[in-house]
Amino acid sequence: MSATIISGTEVAKAIREELKTEVADLKEKHAVVPGLVTILVGEDPASQSYVSAKNKTAHALGIHSEQITLPADTSEQDLLATVEKYNKDKNIHGILVQLPLPKHINETNVLYAIDPDKDVDGFHPVNVGKMVLGEECFLPCTPHGILELLSRSGVETSGAEVVVIGRSNIVGKPIANLMLQKRKAGNATITLCHTRTKDMAAHCKRADIIIAAVGVPKMVTADMVKDGVVVIDVGVNRIGKTADGKAILAGDVDFDAVKEKASYITPVPGGVGPMTITMLMKNTVQAAKQIAGVK
Repeated sequence: MSATIISGTEVAKAIREELKTEVADLKEKHAVVPGLVTILVGEDPASQSYVSAKNKTAHALGIHSEQITLPADTSEQDLLATVEKYNKDKNIHGILVQLPLPKHINETNVLYAIDPDKDVDGFHPVNVGKMVLGEECFLPCTPHGILELLSRSGVETSGAEVVVIGRSNIVGKPIANLMLQKRKAGNATITLCHTRTKDMAAHCKRADIIIAAVGVPKMVTADMVKDGVVVIDVGVNRIGKTADGKAILAGDVDFDAVKEKASYITPVPGGVGPMTITMLMKNTVQAAKQIAGVK
């Protein structure tokens, strides 16, 4: 058997159409225009590309978007002042500071300075705490996207054995927490593995669902999974270049081999990636509604 491909590109497209309608409705009925500011420090090419994609997506959905690019030698104090400016800006509902920041700036100080009501990345400890407690909050974008992929693909998670590989604050820890909760795409039994886990294969072979977010190319191989497993591959690893200089990407899963045993699998690229920016937009619209008091 060969797996059904879960296309993040297609799922993201559907969600963006929903958001476009929601944004238009907010404008027409409530005179509310969702606003997002992205703050970039320095000229890292990857960060520039990410920020550009976020602004392009926001514009396509009718979201007001501002991009602030600061010099690489910007002081932490000046960056904090910029964040505070947008904390107070009534036309901005979501604030995103693009990571990583230059080494002389303490990322924690900056992330904690963002108003939790405008923290559309879901990284502020107030939102993290609410997430752990199962309260309404901004969910971190990549885990949120994974939940949508599973739900919209009809994957049954209730009672499922889920192995999460990776313990980052951005993906591993939050997706493990979210999927054990009593929620849509939840109610699962979670095993959280990482690069120091002994006998990773033993855990993976038991899994009904594997979420790989460890940053090791093709770490999950076909002999580590059972027939019918659902695989969500979060990894994006550059493993070489084509003759014309384009990056060759691989996930954390050996896609070609594992797809012959899996029931569902996400590709890299085109799987989880497109969902992350889409969920950022969803959080921005949610923030605008909350701040404006719209149900």
